Order: sequence, then structure tokens, then C-alpha cells
Amino acid sequence: MRGSLDVQIAAVCFDSREVRPGSLFIAVKGTQTDGHQYIAKTIQAGAAAVVCETLPAETPAGVTFVQVADSAQVLGKVASEFYGNPSARLKLVAVTGTNGKTTTVTLLFKLFRKLGYNVGLLSTVQNQINETVIPSTHTTPDAVKLNALLDQMVKAGCTHAFMEASSHAIVQERVAGLQFAGAVFSNITHDHLDFHGTFDNYIRAKKKLFDELPASSFALVNLDDKRGLVMLQNTEAKKHTFSLQNVATFKGKLVANTLHGLQMEINGQEVWFKLIGTFNAYNLLGVYAAAVLLGETPEEVLTQLSDLQPAPGRFDQVLSREGITGIVDYAHTPDALENVLETIHSLREGPARIITIVGCGGNRDAAKRPVMADIACKFSDLAILTSDNPRFEEPEAILADMEKGVKITDRKKARVIVDRREAIRQAVQVAQKGDIILLAGKGHETYQEIKGVKHPFDDKQELERLLNAQS
Repeated sequence: MRGSLDVQIAAVCFDSREVRPGSLFIAVKGTQTDGHQYIAKTIQAGAAAVVCETLPAETPAGVTFVQVADSAQVLGKVASEFYGNPSARLKLVAVTGTNGKTTTVTLLFKLFRKLGYNVGLLSTVQNQINETVIPSTHTTPDAVKLNALLDQMVKAGCTHAFMEASSHAIVQERVAGLQFAGAVFSNITHDHLDFHGTFDNYIRAKKKLFDELPASSFALVNLDDKRGLVMLQNTEAKKHTFSLQNVATFKGKLVANTLHGLQMEINGQEVWFKLIGTFNAYNLLGVYAAAVLLGETPEEVLTQLSDLQPAPGRFDQVLSREGITGIVDYAHTPDALENVLETIHSLREGPARIITIVGCGGNRDAAKRPVMADIACKFSDLAILTSDNPRFEEPEAILADMEKGVKITDRKKARVIVDRREAIRQAVQVAQKGDIILLAGKGHETYQEIKGVKHPFDDKQELERLLNAQS
């Protein structure tokens, strides 16, 4: 350390562009840039103190420098302290897993609102404080924004908050310093290997959340995922499980699964839900279990839960007057796509055909591209491969990777249409009464990201417009 610790701090920053006089700048080594490169710039901007892993050659008088081993972790802890440890004044629950995070936290938010609480939500779709919606840019915000949002929730009288904890956020220490009342594990399948490198690293990233839970919290995991028990191996939290297939703390049974909803038996009580599909049966069971572990009455939880709608862009149905069913879903991983298509397959009636429109995001895990195409062809009568968010890649190159997964026997039922709007138009054009169109990959998103620019594009609006035009 160099300088005095008796310094008044006006703001905590890790982005040099946000530094103003009196700020504490924490230099974090990110995936794109290293904050240490901007220390001199922040001092010119008036930073009162700097936290870094490597001290610069020159440390001007009047500025305090603190050297630490892990500045990302320190950022989380300092941000939490700066905002008065808001997570300690809430019952904060984190949900992690490859699929189901958004649906689970959204259902928990809606459930606790119906139960009469002031509640906060941090999700991929949006952040929310009671009925006030705050746009979301990341699944899990950076540590400073995250604690600022939690502080707003506390000031708004919130007693509970539910957040998605992405593997990126856990590894990057964005949740460091937070005090969780509990954490939920939904499932884990191959995803984000472009960031984590290996599947084992990805598993360890999820497990880290549970390893760091305090003894006062609960750890709730899906026992039907073989990595569920792995999450519990080293946690000090109270251990609980939920399952549709095994003996667990919270046991569910799928009684009926239709295009109109689910009938389930949960811990001996039968309930009808408006959500669809086996994957949602797991989501509902996890939500029920978390609510009960937070002290709510089982009967009241089931009553309120039975009235809830799915999260936007999650098995979101669009109906046409001609009897064509459109489904918009965020499924952007092989496992999620297979789950949705298996559900549709099991629910379709008579000669109804399944038409799937799917793409893969650019500058993301390329290994899943041929797998996604193979799954789309396997479960569909017609599979249209198209653009998702190409970002800085060429759409044609992404689609060429996807085409490698189309088997010779499936080529007749696979089409490649680069333009997403045109792909939707052609799907609607060939659809007949009773057919089901699945528009997968983007779900709730209202844009298409191309070359760094987010162009307005809403899958549900496009599908509704074209289905109504045909009607």
C-alpha cells in the first residue's frame, strides 16, 4: 500500500471512463482489456485511490494505491461495502444452470409479488423493482451495477430478490461479496465452452457459487441432473434436492402434459399449471421448493403458482385463425432445443408437421452449431437454418458450420435462408392448419446484432405479423 487509507470515496469504478474526482478505481484484468493500462488516465480524471494487482512504476503523491491478489474479487466486495451491503438486507436467491434460469427467477419474482411482497428481479430479459422495469444488458450485471440495483431494491422496501447467476459472472467474481439466502441449480449441458475452454471448467464455475454459500443459506439442486450432487459436495449450506424421477426433498410427478398446460403432483398434491413441457415441470418444481425453503406455506405457493404465465420468449405461443401454432423460444443450446422439440413432438396431434427455424450466434461456441442443426432436422418435418445474432461473424460462415450437422438423409427437409425475416416468411407460407412453427434462439430479444449494431427485430412480433397476414 502507498498513501493514506483516510480517504473519502465518492464512487467505485472499474471502467476508467466513469472515473470522476474522488473515485476509487479498481483495475481489473478483463477478457477484452486490462484495467491496469488506464491507471494513469484515471489519476488525471481525479481518482482518489487505486486498487490494482500490479503497482504502476509511478505512484503520484496524494493518491492512495492498494495492491491486492485478485482485483475482480475485491471489486465485488468493495462495491457491496460501498452500497451498505444491500444483499444482507434482502433474502437474495441466485439461480444458476445452463437452461431454466430466466424462467425460474421470473416465476419466483411473480410468485412473491402475488404473495404480497416487494420484490426485485435480475434476469436476462429485464431487471425489475416491483413494477418498475429496468433494461437488462447482461444475464448478471457487473459488481457495481449489481450492488447499486440491490441498493435500489432495499430503498424501495424489497424483502426478496431473485437473480440469475451466469457462469461468466461467477468466474469473474461479479457476485463476490453478496450474501445469499439460497442458491438453485437447474441443470448443466454443453455451453459457453468458448469462454470456459472445457466442460469441466464450466461445471466448476457453477459449483463455485455453491462452494461459497454460508451455512445459514440453502443449496437446492435438481437431483435428476447427474451433476446436481456435485454442486453439493463442498457447500456449507443446508442441502436440498428436487426431482421428477428420484426420491428427493421435493418430489414431483408429471401427470399430464398438453399444449394448454401441465398437471403435476408435487409432494402429494395435484395442481394444474399454465406452463408447458417437461422442462417447465422442473422449473415449477424448483420454484416451489425455493419458495417453501424461504418460509412460505406449501398450499399457498401452489395456489399462486398455478395462475402464473411463462416468462417472455420461453415457449411463448402465437396462434393464427387458420389453426397454425407458432412457438417462440429462447432455446439456443443443443439441450434446450432438444427439450423444446421433444415437448412439441409429444404434444402434436394427428398429421401436424413441425417446422423449426433456428440459427446460432456469432463469436460464440462454434462446436454446438452442427449439433443444433442435427437436432432441428431430427425432430422436425422442415428445418430452416437462418441467422441468429451473427455479431462480427459472416452469417454464411455460421450457417456453413451448421450445415455440417445435417445428415445426408435429412438434406431434403433442410433449408438454408440467411435472412431471418425471410426464413420466418417462408415457414409461415408452407405451414398448414394444425402445423407447429418453432422459432428458436432469440426468444425475448428485440434486436438482431450485426457488426456491432443492434437492429430492431422481435421474433414474436414478426411471427404474429406474418401469421395474421396469412389469415
